[in-house]
Amino acid sequence: MSFSAQDNRFMARAIELAALGRYTTSPNPNVGAVLVQQGQIVGEGYHHQAGGPHAEVVALRQAGDQARGADCYVTLEPCSHVGRTPPCAEALVQAGVRRVIIAMQDPNPQVAGRGVAILTAAGIVVELGLMADCARALNPGFLSRMERQRPFVRLKLAASLDGKTALRNGASQWITSEAARADVQLQRAQCCAVLSTAATVLADGARLGVRPEQACQPITKLHDGKVRQPVRVVLDRQQRLTGQEPLFAQSGPIVLVYPQSSSHQPPAGATALRLPCTAAGFELPALMAALAEQQLNLLWVEAGAGLAGSLLQAGLVDELWLYQAARILGDQARSLVSMPELTSLQQAIELRWQDVRLLGTDLRLIAGLEN
Repeated sequence: MSFSAQDNRFMARAIELAALGRYTTSPNPNVGAVLVQQGQIVGEGYHHQAGGPHAEVVALRQAGDQARGADCYVTLEPCSHVGRTPPCAEALVQAGVRRVIIAMQDPNPQVAGRGVAILTAAGIVVELGLMADCARALNPGFLSRMERQRPFVRLKLAASLDGKTALRNGASQWITSEAARADVQLQRAQCCAVLSTAATVLADGARLGVRPEQACQPITKLHDGKVRQPVRVVLDRQQRLTGQEPLFAQSGPIVLVYPQSSSHQPPAGATALRLPCTAAGFELPALMAALAEQQLNLLWVEAGAGLAGSLLQAGLVDELWLYQAARILGDQARSLVSMPELTSLQQAIELRWQDVRLLGTDLRLIAGLEN
């Protein structure tokens, strides 16, 4: 299907709008919409928060009567089911738009082609696939949950130039600069959940939440004026957390993962998730499936070398985010990832560079993994 330069311009605007919801839409996808009448934008909007109006509805309200006969550019197939809001596909039909250009089909089984069917049945011209790759990049977590039934996993590591995460005695605060830590706050804010271990929480006094005042740029707030806090998921195989740790002093949901056989009750302010567990640790695929069932799309992992290595070996990491400081800690310091010894280079985990940039005095390197 051939699209004009004008089509590309308006879809690019819809994608730009969709990205504005990246801090607030969870568990819903980021979606943007633009209504165009005779080459002029008459309405535009994006989905801000679950339970609030979808992008198409925001754009229709702004356009008013000018929506009739307009073209609608939307980054994701309009929904066709009744959830907390009415179906967007029917709203577009009632508004009398003449053409709908959709970047990509919604993989949600509740939608998946049904939105397009409603539009075409009403005589509306539907064109699909404009800037689809850009639209997919907006929602890696949502798409992963729908297509693979697990969250999209970003493994965050902070290390020295020689790949060390802490001194031999455990001292690690701070290897990286304030600029790197401010970027971490921003990335946490975009994720649905942060995964760590009880060992990390106890060793570092980790809170794992978002501290907006420390972020490197403003974080969009929810309708109530608060910053959305990610769910903090902590693997606590030995039930070591008591509720007195700094983790519990910060607001936001906490999930403690216990062995399936455990009857231990979590401290006040936390809920328990019980999963199969062996001497080697929790069954990580079962953990990912359970988090997907809780509608968690994008998972940010901040933990030690053990969990990092286990996730990599299990093929459960989609992106590795490495914050690397320009300092050397020596061969007695703690390593980045704990894995069994490899006996050939063919066993190495292969990555592909996606982004490299300078943050203060540190490098931030993002690499993707093929899973």
